[in-house]
Amino acid sequence: MSFRQLAIIGPTASGKSDLAIAIAKKIDAYILSIDSLSIYKEIDIVSAKPSKEELREVKHFGIDEIYPNEYFSVEIFIKLYKDVVQQCEKENKNLIIVGGTSFYLKSLLDGLSVLPEITSLIQEGVQEQLQNLSAAYELLQKIDPLYMKKIAPNDRYRIEKALLIYEASGEIPSVWFTENPPQPIIKNLPIFNIDVERALLRERIKKRTQKMYETGLIDEVCYLEQKYTRAPHAMGAIGIVEVLDYLDGKTTKDEMLELISTHTAQLAKRQQTFNRTQFKDITSAKLEELETLIFSSL
Repeated sequence: MSFRQLAIIGPTASGKSDLAIAIAKKIDAYILSIDSLSIYKEIDIVSAKPSKEELREVKHFGIDEIYPNEYFSVEIFIKLYKDVVQQCEKENKNLIIVGGTSFYLKSLLDGLSVLPEITSLIQEGVQEQLQNLSAAYELLQKIDPLYMKKIAPNDRYRIEKALLIYEASGEIPSVWFTENPPQPIIKNLPIFNIDVERALLRERIKKRTQKMYETGLIDEVCYLEQKYTRAPHAMGAIGIVEVLDYLDGKTTKDEMLELISTHTAQLAKRQQTFNRTQFKDITSAKLEELETLIFSSL
């Protein structure tokens, strides 16, 4: 059997996971999740991971890979993808890439420049610098104004990457990237996008938020705060921040739930914009139509 892979993208709460599982069963595929929260162990309710039963039915990767206080990057994701493909080929399985963090998918299509060797000491030093993001941004503007024209002051990921390159190689990022151009990881990939009306999506988000609350959202956030404090990057996620504000007495329960729904809807809008503008030659359709379109393309 020749190895086949495809991607299913769409905004949060659009039904991607259910669709991917249904298709995976029919085409004998594993699933690679591209979700910035599901990657973490113990963040289960906030991330709306597939159920334990669903995870048993179809093997998933990219879920429960690291703990909330551990470092994760697009470079680590690309290594994970390569390992998953190798396992799929060894076990004669196909692969479905699915999730809302489409930046990871774009990194596979565009590729990344090779980074210099980054020691744990350099990583720790850069993390210290990032505690004052504006100062880190100003430093990079001084040493590499050309590169920083492309970077927003709040773009923590790219500021971090630029600092790591500079500290590890001694070269400014614009020079490094010129000497180390990116190479695509995947050259041809069918991409299917779930097209969902905003009003319907908002209703799905509200229902999911209520379900999160009913299944133990507050207990999960309390546990995470007690074990990891509020310092890890993952503790700034939608669904966690709002609960922490509620626990601090800043909001009522109803206000907390409304804020989670509102912030999630805003995220969904950003995801839709990203998917629409960053990918070429994608197939977009309503959820109920997409399964037929996917099978007709295989």
